[in-house]
Amino acid sequence: MPLRDLLKKRDKIKTEGTASSDHSGPPLSPDVPEFTFMRTTTNTQERIEPPNYPGDPTRQQPLLSPDSHKSFGRFRRSSNASQTQSGGDEHRGKGDNMLSGFRRSRSSSSVNVPGNLPAVNEGVARNEDDEAKWEKRATIMVQGSVLSQSGSTTPVHEGGNATSQRARSRSISEPSGDTNIQEAIRLHESGNLEASTKLFAKLADPNGENNALSQVLYGLALRHGWGCEKNLEQAVTYLNLAASNSANIEALALSAGMKKGGAAKGELVLAMYELANCFRNGWGIKKDPVAAKQYYETAANLGDTDAMNEVAWCYLEGFGCKKDKFKAAQFLRLSEEKGNKQLGNTW
Repeated sequence: MPLRDLLKKRDKIKTEGTASSDHSGPPLSPDVPEFTFMRTTTNTQERIEPPNYPGDPTRQQPLLSPDSHKSFGRFRRSSNASQTQSGGDEHRGKGDNMLSGFRRSRSSSSVNVPGNLPAVNEGVARNEDDEAKWEKRATIMVQGSVLSQSGSTTPVHEGGNATSQRARSRSISEPSGDTNIQEAIRLHESGNLEASTKLFAKLADPNGENNALSQVLYGLALRHGWGCEKNLEQAVTYLNLAASNSANIEALALSAGMKKGGAAKGELVLAMYELANCFRNGWGIKKDPVAAKQYYETAANLGDTDAMNEVAWCYLEGFGCKKDKFKAAQFLRLSEEKGNKQLGNTW
C-alpha cells in the first residue's frame, strides 16, 4: 500500500465508526414467527444464535414477553467460538462460569495477549458501544503486552531517557508533524528512499518528536528495507512503540467519555494491524497465531478493512482460533460494504 494511502486510511478510521453501526435494519413486528435453534446432548442444552449481519431487521419485543426472562440455568453453555450474550451472566450456573473462564483463558493463551482483557462479543462490533469496548480492550492489550513491558521495546538512542519519553506521543495531530510526514512521503514516492527513511527515523525518535505515525512508517521501512538495512526486530520495536503511544492517548480519550476515540485512533489501528502481520508471519518476533488473530480482530472492529479481511481468513482457517464460517462471513460482508461506501465517496 502506498504511504500516502496510509494517511488517508488513518484519517478515515479516525472519523468513521464501524460500518455495522450505520446499517440497522427495519424492525420486525412481534407477530412475525421467531425460530429458536437448539443443540442438545444427554447432559447439555445449547441455544444456537444465527449470525447477525449489518442491515438485518431487528425484532421488536412485546411489552410483556413471556420468554423475556427465560434461561437454561445450569444446562446452558457456550462453545469456544460463540459470543457471550449481554445481560446473561445473572442466569448462569457455577458450571457455566467455569466454562466461560476456561474459554477466556484459551482465547488469550499467548504471552503477547494479556490475560486481564475485558470481555467483548467476538465477531463484528454492532454499534458505538461495542466499538468503544473494543477500543478500551485495544489500549489494555497494547499497554499490558510483554513487548510494552520489556526493555526490548525501547530503541537505543544517545542522550535522553526513552522510557520516560514513551508515554507522551507528541505531534500526533500537530500540523508541523503532518507537514514533515508529507515531505517524507513525497521523498519516498519520488524514489529517494534513503532521505525519506532518515526523516521518518528523526520524527519517530522517542527522545525527540516521538511521533506515532512516523513510528509506524519507520517500522515499515525497517521491515522492508526501504532506504536502510532491514531490521525486523527493530521494526517490531517501532511498531509497538507507535501502538503504545497511541494507546496512552486513546485511554485518556475514552476515560473522558469519547466513544469513538481521540486523536490517535488511526495510528493505534495501523500499528495493531501491522503488528498482527508480524505475529502471523514471524517477522522480527516468534510466530503467534493467537496474538495475530486478536490484533486483527481488534483493528477490524475499529474500522480497518484490511484487518476485516485478515480476521475473516483466521476464522475460515482456524488460525489462532476455532473455525467459524459465520464470523468469517460477517467480517467479509462488512469489509465489502465499507469498501463500497468508500468507493462511492471517492466517486
